[in-house]
Amino acid sequence: TMASPDDLKFQEFEEATDLLLADPGASTLSMSGSSSTAPAGATGDIKLDMSDDEGQEESSELLRGEKQTSSFWTIEYYQSFFNVDTMQVLDRVKGSVMPLPGRNFIKHTLQSSPDLYGPFWICVTLVFSLAISGNLSTFLNSLGSPHYHDRPQFHRAAVVIFLYAWLVPLGVWGFLTWRQREERQQSGYSFLETVCVYGYSLFIYIPTSVLWILPFEWLRWLLILVAMVISGSVLVLTFWPVVRDDTQVTAFATVATIVVLHALLSIGCKMYFFQTATPTLNHTAAILTNKTH
Repeated sequence: TMASPDDLKFQEFEEATDLLLADPGASTLSMSGSSSTAPAGATGDIKLDMSDDEGQEESSELLRGEKQTSSFWTIEYYQSFFNVDTMQVLDRVKGSVMPLPGRNFIKHTLQSSPDLYGPFWICVTLVFSLAISGNLSTFLNSLGSPHYHDRPQFHRAAVVIFLYAWLVPLGVWGFLTWRQREERQQSGYSFLETVCVYGYSLFIYIPTSVLWILPFEWLRWLLILVAMVISGSVLVLTFWPVVRDDTQVTAFATVATIVVLHALLSIGCKMYFFQTATPTLNHTAAILTNKTH
């Protein structure tokens, strides 16, 4: 006798039950196309989609929580300014040593996304290069004199560089902000953008300070001139678009002050760290020469 459809379905159900009991991890596929399997699959899909949505909602809540808790006085606020990769830093360093007319460093290179990672390590590297190169230059000028004392001035170099890299941008930012309110001009740069452009503009002095070891005074002054032109151009091309809408006297006075302060830094570092011990050593050498005679 032929089995009825109900008997076949019941037999199929028993075989599936036996397979599941033998191997709980196994899955079955019904060839009858019954509607009972479709809701199960659909239910699984719905559960999966709901879990994904819940994960996205949790991530969104976490992000919103970070933005709400991060304020100006918290560490989390400044962590974003150190979140840069190597290629970004190298691109910004390249922009600081290759200023081009019409290219604003903040708008074109930083793209209104400043960082503190590059300026911080540029300042640290410049402190070490100034102190070590200045000490080595003094040693070479002493010509092996026994009265020479190794005195690298890291602390003084750090004070000079970091005060300049923070106080001067603070003064420039404060003055520009005040002038914009007085003249009702468009908004300028933020304080961190100002610090960033000043920090990157100091990069050119790292190789310059190393080359100052060479005992040729004319070469040192030539290197100072080149470094001042390059770094000063970065600052002028960046701040001129902000001050040009002000009165003519104020605009030129502001740019001139920025350039003069930058020049005083480079000339002061050269005069202090690379010539301080030379008169004393020459005087000592003269005394030794007189004693021999």
